[in-house]
Amino acid sequence: MTLQQLRYLIAVADHGSITAAAAAVFVAQPALSRAIRALERELNVELLARDGRGVAFTSEGTRVARLARTILATVDAIEDVGRAGGTRHLEELRLVTTPTLAIDLEAVTIPAFTDAHPGISVDVRRCDGRELLVQTLCKGHAELGLVDLPVDEQLKAHRVQDREVVLVSPPGTPLPPEVPMRLMDGLPMILANRGTGRRTEQEAMFALLGIRPVAALESDQRIAWVSAVLEGVGSLIWYRDMAERTFGTRVEIRSFDPPLIRTVGLVHQRGTLSRAARSFLLYARQNTPTRHRPLVPAPRSPLNGPGRMPSTTSPHTA
Repeated sequence: MTLQQLRYLIAVADHGSITAAAAAVFVAQPALSRAIRALERELNVELLARDGRGVAFTSEGTRVARLARTILATVDAIEDVGRAGGTRHLEELRLVTTPTLAIDLEAVTIPAFTDAHPGISVDVRRCDGRELLVQTLCKGHAELGLVDLPVDEQLKAHRVQDREVVLVSPPGTPLPPEVPMRLMDGLPMILANRGTGRRTEQEAMFALLGIRPVAALESDQRIAWVSAVLEGVGSLIWYRDMAERTFGTRVEIRSFDPPLIRTVGLVHQRGTLSRAARSFLLYARQNTPTRHRPLVPAPRSPLNGPGRMPSTTSPHTA
C-alpha cells in the first residue's frame, strides 16, 4: 500500500469519477485505475463498484477512504512540523520558463499563489529557448517548467491556457487588419540576436512558412523591442495580451490570417511530484484565464491544424 494509492482513492471520492480524479492529480486515467485495482487486490476487497455509467464507493470503499483522509492529514501535519514556529518558506519550488512568459508569472501568478500558499516559495529561473528549458528539467535543476507546447515526449505536459500570437507594427504600416503570413516576406522585423535559442526558433518558423523578413533590429532586450516599434523601426511577433498591456493604442496590433493560437502549459519529468509542485499545478489550472480572443472562428491552417502555431516555433522569441 502506498500514499499515492490513497491519494488517488481520495481524488475519486472528491471528484466523483475516475476521469475527473485523474485530471485533478495530474496522472493518466489508466494509471489511476491500475493503482486503485492494485490496492483492492492487496486489501482483498472491492472499493469501487464499476458499471458502464461510472463508479460508486462500496461500504468498504467508504470506510477505507475515511481512514485514508486521516492518514494523509497526519502525513501533511508531519511535513508541516516547524512551520508553525515562524520559519517561512520551508518548501521551495524551482520553476523554469522563458523570458517573456516569466513576466506574467512573476507579476501575477506567483504573488497570488504564495498568498494562497504562504508555506511555499517559488524560485523562477529563465532559459533562453525551449531546448535549454527541457535540459534544465531533465537534469533535475527545476521541477516544473512553463513553456509553449508541445515539448519533448519525455516530459509530461499540462495545458494551462491558449494565447493569441499577433503582429505588432508601428502606426501606418501598410498591412491589412488581418495579416496573411506571406505578407511578412520582406517585412522589417525585430528579431532576437543571432546564435540564441530564440533566434533559431524564429528562423525555423520563417523557413517553414517560406518567408524572409528583414532583420531591422536584432536584440534580446525587451525594452529595445518596445522602443524600436514605437520609433517605426520594424514589427514584432508577440502575445496579444502582452502587446496590448505594453503598447496600448500607440501601435497597430493585428491578428494573423488564419489566427495563430499558442498553447502554454506546465511540464515536468514523469514521476511523483513534490507537494509544492502539485499545489502549483492545481492552482495554475484553476486560476489562469484563457488569454486568446480570435476575431473569427479559427479556420484549419496548413501549418499545424486549426489556427495553431507550428510546433517548431515560440512567439516568446519575438
